[in-house]
Amino acid sequence: MDELKFRREAYENPQRRDADFIAAMGESSQRAQFVNDLKRFDNQIEAALNIDVPTGLEAKLLLNQQLHQHQVRRRKMGFTLAMVASVAFVAGISFSLFRLGPVDLGEHALAHVAHETVAMQSSLDISYNTINSQLASLGNFANARFTEQPGRVFFSTYCDFQGVRSLHLVMQGEQGKVTLFIVPIEERMILEQAFADNRYQGEGFTADNAYMLLVAEHHSDIDNIKNEIQQTFI
Repeated sequence: MDELKFRREAYENPQRRDADFIAAMGESSQRAQFVNDLKRFDNQIEAALNIDVPTGLEAKLLLNQQLHQHQVRRRKMGFTLAMVASVAFVAGISFSLFRLGPVDLGEHALAHVAHETVAMQSSLDISYNTINSQLASLGNFANARFTEQPGRVFFSTYCDFQGVRSLHLVMQGEQGKVTLFIVPIEERMILEQAFADNRYQGEGFTADNAYMLLVAEHHSDIDNIKNEIQQTFI
């Protein structure tokens, strides 16, 4: 048996008793010493492992593991809460800046009409006195009001133009319904005289201390309602 094979088998099991291994070990005192060293090392390992387990060690190890897991979870939770707080802070700042930024009145008017379909389905008859009460409650129009009924009004409620409380009306035109938004004047408002999307047309103008925004499918209806407002709103 060559030296390499002998040492490999000795490392695998120095206690082996097969004939070839014993014969190879007897060929050299150095081989015998090598095997004895390996046996002694095995005995030291066995003695080191063969010790009594202290009372309560298992419970202590389990407790230590649980404490470690708790610390890991707490660190993760703290990081998560910090991230949530940061996102909320950024979102709050962004939302505030968004509400304080320039307001494209035409764009908002078209978006309101497109998304508030319930308003276009209303068939109520709302008096101009009711509308005047709503205008007075806004507190931004001084004594602005309608002096008489501006045609038939199907719908009247408050709405929000990016942080500005406004009034939303739906009126009867000659060919269809017309939406009117009455918005208090603010410096950040951007009023386009004409605006449109793929369905509606719109026109903006000022009356007293308010922006008037008219939206309809037919431009002739806008002209008629605009004329009505200019005669009745002071």
